[in-house]
Amino acid sequence: MQPLSARRPGSRTLRDPAPSRWSYRVQRVMLTPHLRAFIRKGLPMLALLGAVALYFAQEANRVALLTATNDLREQFEDRPEFRVSLASIEGASDDLADAVRARLDVRLPQSSFDIDLTAARLRIEALDAVKRADLRVRSGGVLQVVITERMPVAVWRTDEGLTLVDDTGYRVAGLTARTDRPDLPLIAGTGAAQATPDALDLFAAAGPLGPRIRGLVRMGERRWDIVLDRNQRILLPEQNPVRALERLLALDHVQDIMNRDLTTVDLRNDHRPILRLTPYALGELRRAQGIEFVENAL
Repeated sequence: MQPLSARRPGSRTLRDPAPSRWSYRVQRVMLTPHLRAFIRKGLPMLALLGAVALYFAQEANRVALLTATNDLREQFEDRPEFRVSLASIEGASDDLADAVRARLDVRLPQSSFDIDLTAARLRIEALDAVKRADLRVRSGGVLQVVITERMPVAVWRTDEGLTLVDDTGYRVAGLTARTDRPDLPLIAGTGAAQATPDALDLFAAAGPLGPRIRGLVRMGERRWDIVLDRNQRILLPEQNPVRALERLLALDHVQDIMNRDLTTVDLRNDHRPILRLTPYALGELRRAQGIEFVENAL
């Protein structure tokens, strides 16, 4: 009797349908979603990147691509709709417009892509009379330059000469003679330009004294003196000068003191203003009080 497992002569060996351990593991790995996605998308992408890298590894191919790109860019930028042929300057006086046009330094016609608007704006705003400049390219090939001009509000007298300043004390332009701008008030002294807003407040509060004011002098970079005609001077305090001037105007309205023979009105002390008379008025006052001076000859 033969065992069941014994092979008969001439029979074939049957293959076990179950996979081996390594084959099973490979099949399980291949069934994972990430690996299948990588094989489906990642491998073609890597192959494409490899082909591109291999192509551009040759210098001739790189040069050809750069040349073609530059040619396309130049053809696009040189199209007629991007060409600027005219510059328009708005918001500036004739003299300032000429200075702005010189500072613009843009050769027309040229493509709008070749114009550095930021650099041109900085060059224009470097002018003292220009507070702000806005540049834009309009349709029709026009470079529009809109200028916000600094408006002079006072004449500042220094040892170097006369200077026009705006309401912030910024320099606008030089001035040859005071008679060139008699419509503007005069300020003088070191630091006067920086205190221009305070000076404008004093000019506005001067009231009936306004026509008599010759100018304001900055004293010690701390306070103002008002210089009037007839060689009169008002010494204002460091703090609240407008209020001190208003008190003087109220006193002048009642007693008409500014039309008397005064040289100085000292308002630096809020509680005790000091009036200095002219020598003639002082002598007349003393004679009226019976005070006489006798010169002693030695």
